[in-house]
Amino acid sequence: MTDAHDNRRWIALVLLSLTQFMLVIDVSIVNVALSTIQEDLHFSEANLQWILSAYTLAFGGLLLLGGRLGDLFGRRRMFLTGLVVFAAGSALCGFAQTEVMLILSRGLQGAGAAIVSPVALSILTTIFEEGPERNKALGIWGAIAGIGGAVGVLAGGYLVEYASWHWIFLINLPVCLIVFALVPRFVDESVGEGDHHLDALGALVVTAGQALFIYGLVHAQTHGWTRPLTIACLAVAVLLLLSFLVIERSVKGPLLPLEIFRNRSLLGANVVGFLLGAAIFAMFFFLSLYMQQVLGYSAVGVGTRYLLFAVTIILAAGASQALVTRIGVRPVLAIGMALLLAGLAYFAFIRVNGTYPRDLVPGFIVAGIGMGFSFIPVSIAALQGVPPRLAGAASGLINTSQQIGGAVGLALLSTVAFTVKDNRVEDGQAAAQQAIQNGANPDQAMGHLVATSMVDGFHAAFWVAAGMAVIGLLAALILIPRHTEAPAAGHAPIM
Repeated sequence: MTDAHDNRRWIALVLLSLTQFMLVIDVSIVNVALSTIQEDLHFSEANLQWILSAYTLAFGGLLLLGGRLGDLFGRRRMFLTGLVVFAAGSALCGFAQTEVMLILSRGLQGAGAAIVSPVALSILTTIFEEGPERNKALGIWGAIAGIGGAVGVLAGGYLVEYASWHWIFLINLPVCLIVFALVPRFVDESVGEGDHHLDALGALVVTAGQALFIYGLVHAQTHGWTRPLTIACLAVAVLLLLSFLVIERSVKGPLLPLEIFRNRSLLGANVVGFLLGAAIFAMFFFLSLYMQQVLGYSAVGVGTRYLLFAVTIILAAGASQALVTRIGVRPVLAIGMALLLAGLAYFAFIRVNGTYPRDLVPGFIVAGIGMGFSFIPVSIAALQGVPPRLAGAASGLINTSQQIGGAVGLALLSTVAFTVKDNRVEDGQAAAQQAIQNGANPDQAMGHLVATSMVDGFHAAFWVAAGMAVIGLLAALILIPRHTEAPAAGHAPIM
């Protein structure tokens, strides 16, 4: 392999990682700007959540299709196509003047991301052979993904504070332009091997099923789990997803070849990835609320305090990729999930009158190391032993698992947190009124009740998230093979 070819591969990795960094940031950067956007565009409380949910709906619903399109029509071509769609959505978001325009534009962003993300990961697997080099490349990729959430909150805080909320979207445009200009120079075109038939029926059914499932979760989070619309959406979604599996067993050129699940490493990685996404999405959400609404930090203050988290993830990711090469995927992933579990359990003891050094710093360090040690091996395990013809499907699947896991986790844990909060507020109303009658300041008495109730809700949510991490740890130990050798070309290891 010539030095020039080797340099092209690593430059390609930088471009792909930069794109993934932008996509991950775009999930978290919006959180700190919600209040400003609500005031500026006169969003209703009911519609505000759709700034986040419209992106998740399109992203999670189209991921499998995005990966398959890359296999069929050319990975570089579809990567650039997705990048254009994402850039167009970002521009429309940045110039949005109404809530409807912003919500629809966020959906367009999510559709672009659903093509770019799995195709980028698929490209990575085609330019780096399985083994130490791919582990190193995936280590860089995983580190970028891991720190994106923390950096997104930091960048969002500064942009909202010193520029405008519009720039949290417009900042994507120069990145898209640079990547679009350079990718054709450093990434060769590639397509999947084998049948190039597009499974249109499977694509329609699974996209509708995933989108309806995410919509049902969002509706449940806002309106309740027992509402008829919530139940109907989730029931139809499950029916569609089961129908998809039936279709994939018989259709020519399936969107998700079921043979892929014979790869034990891939199966275990997707179970762990689902639970990892569930725990991490919720962790960022609740800690951001805790710092802003309980500790009273500004948007910039919240973002700045996430820096420690980001740095910890970077350092841990660098160490984890070396450890994976030395001792294997399963031990490193198990260590990562155990540390993430410990971090989540620590956050279950945050206090109403907490401080950053005592209530957050230790958890940030432990959970940050856990995330760095989890993202890398779970990505490696998801692609280990996958033949080139299935690279797009495997890439789309692990992205889908993490994204759907995040949506499920956030919906479930938000329900837990806010149900506990509401119950605590209701139970404490009489005591607060008594304190006010005895001369306490009404605003202080009610404010203390709400803050205490909110923290109680966070405690419950973090304990449930810790339980998810326990299941993820067990899945890593049980499902990920102890030793995974490189399979013969074109064959996945059989479970």
